[in-house]
Amino acid sequence: MKALQFDQTGDLSALRYVDVPTPVPGADEVLVQIKAAGLNPSDVKNVLGRFPYTTLPRIPGRDFAGVVVEGPQALIGQEVWGTGRELGFFADGSHAQFVKLPANGVALKPTHLSFAQAASLGVPYTTAWDALERSLVTAATRLLVIGGGAVGSAALALAKVRGAQVLAAARRPEQVKDLQAQGYQTLQLDKPDDLGAQVQAVYTGGADVIFDTTGFWLPASVPALAAFGRIAIIAAPVDGLVQLPALALYRKGGSVVGINSLLYGVQACAAMLDQFGKFFDQGLLPLPEGLFESPLAEGLERYEEVNQGAGDKVILLP
Repeated sequence: MKALQFDQTGDLSALRYVDVPTPVPGADEVLVQIKAAGLNPSDVKNVLGRFPYTTLPRIPGRDFAGVVVEGPQALIGQEVWGTGRELGFFADGSHAQFVKLPANGVALKPTHLSFAQAASLGVPYTTAWDALERSLVTAATRLLVIGGGAVGSAALALAKVRGAQVLAAARRPEQVKDLQAQGYQTLQLDKPDDLGAQVQAVYTGGADVIFDTTGFWLPASVPALAAFGRIAIIAAPVDGLVQLPALALYRKGGSVVGINSLLYGVQACAAMLDQFGKFFDQGLLPLPEGLFESPLAEGLERYEEVNQGAGDKVILLP
């Protein structure tokens, strides 16, 4: 089969488009013919050597949608989607014509999603779902989501399904306009010292949960937090360090919740996909738009573009 593969890390030039043997599934495993695979920034960082536990040689790629061609009889021919920490790191991933994984590591694809749409959602939506679950977002929650990227948009959409009050915030004017166009009340971020007053003007007493998807607003979020509130984070500055106003945080009874999608294997991710996938078929979640579909054979160019900060969500098509 054709695949993207790297046998060393540190430079994207190590990634090659090659012929490799098609994987053979064992007992309780499935072989999925990939119809579409998402390209995430973490896939690029993987080739660049940011994840020391990656074993080599390796086919990258976490998110996928496809058709089961081998495995338990009940699954053969089923359209499925999936994601998970193993894929691309210590098991071959989805940037290939086929991928092998446990039979309970795939979920049935929502019928309202195309293969490309489903392949675009795995990492962003499971990350957002985990953030809402672990920071206890319910119908009574006043939620602030900071950042206009894919995870932030997913968190807003999923929180709306839960009935939570939602407020968005972004720094770039184009992100603010996009979030407003999606129907969300949105704050224009400027100075970190202003965030507390901006949020308090909307949520008297502060937000119950603040989800910072950017990694830069953790200290500024504390004054915007309600008593016993939670701040969820998925990123940090390059050096990993921030000055946290601990006195103000503990006086509010606040807590910080770290969210890391690489803590969840394909089975756990399949369970998440099953939980929120039904909302797409019920018309409660927006269908992805503006995807950049590209042949897998041009994957090396797409990796370079994502590494340079290209904004489009790339979908690789074997």
